[in-house]
Amino acid sequence: MTNTRSGKWVRAAVVQAGAVPFESDACVDKAVRLIREAAATGAKVIVFPEAFIGGYPKGLNHSLVVGARDPTGREEFRLYLDAAIDVPGPQTSRLGEAAAAHGSYIVMGAIERDGGTCYCTVLFFAPDGTLLGKHRKLMPTALERMIWGCGDGSTLTVVESPYGRIGSVICWENDMPMLRMAMYAKQVALYCAPTADDRDAWLATMQHIAPEGRCFVLTACQFLRKRAFPASVRVSLGDAPDAVLMRGGSAIINPLGKVLAGPHFEGETILTADLDLHDIGRGKFDFDVTGHYCRPDIFQLIVNEAPTPAVVTKTGECVSLGAAQFDNPSRWD
Repeated sequence: MTNTRSGKWVRAAVVQAGAVPFESDACVDKAVRLIREAAATGAKVIVFPEAFIGGYPKGLNHSLVVGARDPTGREEFRLYLDAAIDVPGPQTSRLGEAAAAHGSYIVMGAIERDGGTCYCTVLFFAPDGTLLGKHRKLMPTALERMIWGCGDGSTLTVVESPYGRIGSVICWENDMPMLRMAMYAKQVALYCAPTADDRDAWLATMQHIAPEGRCFVLTACQFLRKRAFPASVRVSLGDAPDAVLMRGGSAIINPLGKVLAGPHFEGETILTADLDLHDIGRGKFDFDVTGHYCRPDIFQLIVNEAPTPAVVTKTGECVSLGAAQFDNPSRWD
């Protein structure tokens, strides 16, 4: 972080690159290399796309129709589940080591395995390599709901940094106004938006969120070709191995909606921008959506951040899961 007479600065990077689908260790290998390259530019905050570790299954349909499944689709899901990672686990340890080696905050999209369920997750790593927390996507979109579970309010995570609070909202979660409001209430300064949305309209969404939250928005999308997928799975999009399934569009936007870097659609790249962190306070002069520009006498949002496990075991006075549900006796009335 650099201090000048006019502001307090940090260099941020968004990584636009394709995963190695169904190969989590190869994804980590690539991520470690890209972290090194981004850090070499001076970046202290590095954001990766949605589902970078494990892969976003663009073009797969698992033969799903209402009321029917087939064995090939089940096998494709098994392969995907096997490629998902444990959090924490060996892959997160390696990512933490890369963060520590370069002294940077890393915001990493990953497919997390918990039991027999995959979650679309974002992981936060500190410059000392600590895994600070995670956010699980609350609402998978459309067919994603057949392969990913829903997160709960316990992972509406923000992490402290010298550059302000860092948080993440994944892909079309950004179209959920109440989720955005919950994140703004946490005073997110660096709003990270890993995504698989490469449409032209995505930039407009990001340019709306930045001034709405008076925060910097860092959005990262993969650049992915059909040939990245193993031959063992069926990819319905694209007629040739070189067909582009995701074209990127990554960008960095300041708190008044100005695009500082991107969007980029031409291939893999690392975009960087120097962020004047005092721009956040300058922006809140005339708009603070959870402060002087709100009307809590008319509108209020209730957010449940308690874990919601499927099974809660209570033995005597000892609770092994979901302890927060038992810490207030009035809840039993």
